[in-house]
Amino acid sequence: MLKNNVLRKEKDFSAIYKKGKSVGDRYIVLFYRNNRLGYNRTGFLASKKVGNSVKRNRAKRLMKESYRSLEKKLPEGYDFIIIARNTICGKKMADVEKSLFSAFKRAGVCLLYTSDAADE
Repeated sequence: MLKNNVLRKEKDFSAIYKKGKSVGDRYIVLFYRNNRLGYNRTGFLASKKVGNSVKRNRAKRLMKESYRSLEKKLPEGYDFIIIARNTICGKKMADVEKSLFSAFKRAGVCLLYTSDAADE
């Protein structure tokens, strides 16, 4: 993930929360919005409800790796905020990836899914 592909500014987060749409799933909540750029930008969040810093960092690592494996199947030009739910604790990467794919599919932004997504 390149530096310009990461959401950092508060105004970007606020715009997505206010004008974007959201989809919830078992382990994550996905906020998304069209950004009219030629690339996707993402932000990963895990609140203190998820657990201590070790659990929050693990949740963010799981979400980032799941997103990385699905990134090639997503269309360009969206901002995504992926938020961990407290149910993500103790889950495997495959579980989080399925949850993230399900959220993208329900949001209508996922192009395709193949069974070898975890192998890429």
